[in-house]
Amino acid sequence: MPIGEICNRDVVFAYKNMAITEIAQLMRNHHVGDLVVVEEKNGKRIPAGIITDRDIVIELVAKGTDVNTVTAGDIMSPELVTARESEGVFETIQLMRLKGVRRIPIVDSGGSLAGIVSVDDLFDLLAQEMNELARLISREQIREAKTRK
Repeated sequence: MPIGEICNRDVVFAYKNMAITEIAQLMRNHHVGDLVVVEEKNGKRIPAGIITDRDIVIELVAKGTDVNTVTAGDIMSPELVTARESEGVFETIQLMRLKGVRRIPIVDSGGSLAGIVSVDDLFDLLAQEMNELARLISREQIREAKTRK
C-alpha cells in the first residue's frame, strides 16, 4: 500500500519568517504537535523543515530564550526527511527508523507537500490490520465448526 493512501492530507504548515508565538498558536488551535515549514516555489509548497512542540520546549523554553525574538526558520530541523506518496508503508517505516524521526512529510512527484505521517498513524494502521487478522482466525474457526458437524 502506498503511504499516500494513509497520510494525513490536512497538514498544518508554517513559513520560515513566522514567529514562534504564531507557531505555538497554530499548534494549539489545530491540536497538533508539529508544523511543516514550507517555502513557496512556483505556486507549490515545498517542505523545508519541521518544528515540533518538543523543539520549542527543549530549544527555547528550557534555555530561557525570549520566544518573541525567534522565527520558525531559526529552530526548524534543517535536515528534513521526506517520503514520496508512492512509496510503500514498509519502506516509509524503514526510512523513519533509519533517520530516527517520528513524523515524516509526504511529497508528491513534484516535491510539493502532500501530507504527513506520524508513528501514531502507523500504529493505528497496524492495529487495524492486526484486528482484521484476529477476526479472520475466529471467522475461520466458525466456518470450520459449521462444515464439520
